[in-house]
Amino acid sequence: MADADTPLPSPDSCPALVLNADYRPLSYFPLSLWSWQSSVKAVFLDRVNILSEYDRVIRSPSFEMQLPSVISLRDYIHPSKYPAFTRFNLFLRDRFACTYCGAKQDLTFDHVVPRAYGGRTTWENVTTACAPCNVRKGGRTPAQAHMFPSIQPYRPTSHQLMENGRAFPPNHLHESWLDYLYWDTELEA
Repeated sequence: MADADTPLPSPDSCPALVLNADYRPLSYFPLSLWSWQSSVKAVFLDRVNILSEYDRVIRSPSFEMQLPSVISLRDYIHPSKYPAFTRFNLFLRDRFACTYCGAKQDLTFDHVVPRAYGGRTTWENVTTACAPCNVRKGGRTPAQAHMFPSIQPYRPTSHQLMENGRAFPPNHLHESWLDYLYWDTELEA
């Protein structure tokens, strides 16, 4: 509990880690977090179980409740086998690095077979590229540009993206979340 001289954290700084009914996070990256309002609403609707709580209490004239820090869904949600093709998911598949040079800044995406040559915007034809590599490759094929991605583009499964997401823990991990998350990192003080 916070002592009398320590100000209480704002409820907005108390998100709840959301776990599926099997106690695994719905997603690692971004980490499945709900605002305090969403988690309290889910508690009242009996859609979640509270596994851990913050010291922070919310009150109304007739009610008092500790804010949940970890909740699990009562009903299991089956994850889709394949994720949607989005820029974010593409970068996550390629671990937020240019597949040509390994740079981690100024990321874009590149059509391996350019659209001018009939290349389509699909998992199997798009790769992460930093802006300088994308400009250098231009509208040429890898053979024409003498630039080949370090990994062949592929359609990832949702499980593969979840595993990749585990390599990117968020800056803040509440201590009550650590029993449910599986990163190779220690909680920063």
